[in-house]
Amino acid sequence: MPPQIDKAVARRFLAIRHLLAPPRALPATPESVLAVIDRLGSLQFDPLEVAGRNHDLVLNARVAGYRRELTDELLYGRRLLFEAYNKSLNLLPTRELPYYRIAWESGDAGRAGGLLVDQAPLVEKLLAAITVQGPKSSADFERTEAISWWWGPTSAVRAVLEALAVSGRLGLARRNGNRRYYDLTERLFPADLLEIRVPEREQRRHKLLSRYRAHGLLGASGSGELWLGIGPAALRGELRAELVDRGEIVSVAVEGLKGHRYIVADELPLLAQAEREIAAEATGAEPRPGDGGPGCSFLAPLDPIMWDRQALLPLYDFDYRWEVYTPAAKRRWGYYVLPILFGDRLVGRIEPRIGRGSKEVRILGLGWEEAFHPLEAPGFVPAFAEALNAYLGFAGADTLVPATDRAHRPLFNALAGRVRVRRGSSRPARGATNSATRPAASA
Repeated sequence: MPPQIDKAVARRFLAIRHLLAPPRALPATPESVLAVIDRLGSLQFDPLEVAGRNHDLVLNARVAGYRRELTDELLYGRRLLFEAYNKSLNLLPTRELPYYRIAWESGDAGRAGGLLVDQAPLVEKLLAAITVQGPKSSADFERTEAISWWWGPTSAVRAVLEALAVSGRLGLARRNGNRRYYDLTERLFPADLLEIRVPEREQRRHKLLSRYRAHGLLGASGSGELWLGIGPAALRGELRAELVDRGEIVSVAVEGLKGHRYIVADELPLLAQAEREIAAEATGAEPRPGDGGPGCSFLAPLDPIMWDRQALLPLYDFDYRWEVYTPAAKRRWGYYVLPILFGDRLVGRIEPRIGRGSKEVRILGLGWEEAFHPLEAPGFVPAFAEALNAYLGFAGADTLVPATDRAHRPLFNALAGRVRVRRGSSRPARGATNSATRPAASA
């Protein structure tokens, strides 16, 4: 029988191993970005930049004074990171590239490869131009007719460039906003790395391990998106058994969660640390998650700790759904809402907006779980202020425009002197939601 872990220990373990206890404990260096990705294996990339890009928000919760340039330099300068499809489009360590070639091979054998055959003259033209002139984007070529593609109708040039990247013949040289510039793969990565061939089964096993590295406490089931690109359930079961037999993951049982859960074996000392901390608190000691005072962080919607949405309710008593693709009338919480972690508990939600062309961050929505009272929770106000200041720094802002709901005024009054908050009434920004109209447990 696997060892039994109670919920409190599981929450503490996840906070520690996700480098969130305490939050923002790493210095603002490229090496810190690499340390986070080494721990989590991959970071999900999403181009939406409403409150910040997803991977930047993940890193801002863990790296003090984080700046997006730190990651961009690793991606497009030093090329110690690269973009490839894993769970989705992910940022991955370049040294692991041979374990993700299967995504290129699958793309070449699938719809992308079919498009390249159908559009052979255009393929030849684009490759010739990039070979001679260097990195190109779709805007560098004459506009072509729209064709059917994964995301809907798009220009043939854009679709072919994407297909060439999906099949591994082109790679991402850089991004300018959301515009992608492609170059030949052999000019982006070392030749000896590209020559390495890893057997397909080993690649799939590594991809499965990457999901356990990312979350830290996944089970064998869950939503289908957790396991994209690995193979059918039967194969995943075989590969999981191999990982257990090889001693790379360890089976545990967690209070309130169905089935076995799996911890990366190298992280068992972190589980032991979590057990010691919770045992000490049971005797009356002050909570010290990660051997530090409880900190506060705003989590990205696609942060790896949030990947297993089905586990959030039984483990944290927290319900969450990313609602960017939900019609506005059906949204329960808001368009781009970030969960708030305090210590090892999810205590509320915040919906920030970075002002375009201004030095302000607006809070469109703010809400707390029913049993959580921010002004009464020991240590929360200074921890929340620190998280807000970290977000303002990340956004390049110096002023916070508070949520307009009067119910939040006592909290923002308590933040006076800790955070630069705009005083006086202000009209809600477009898309703002009056949190007073929402259920107590919503944002």
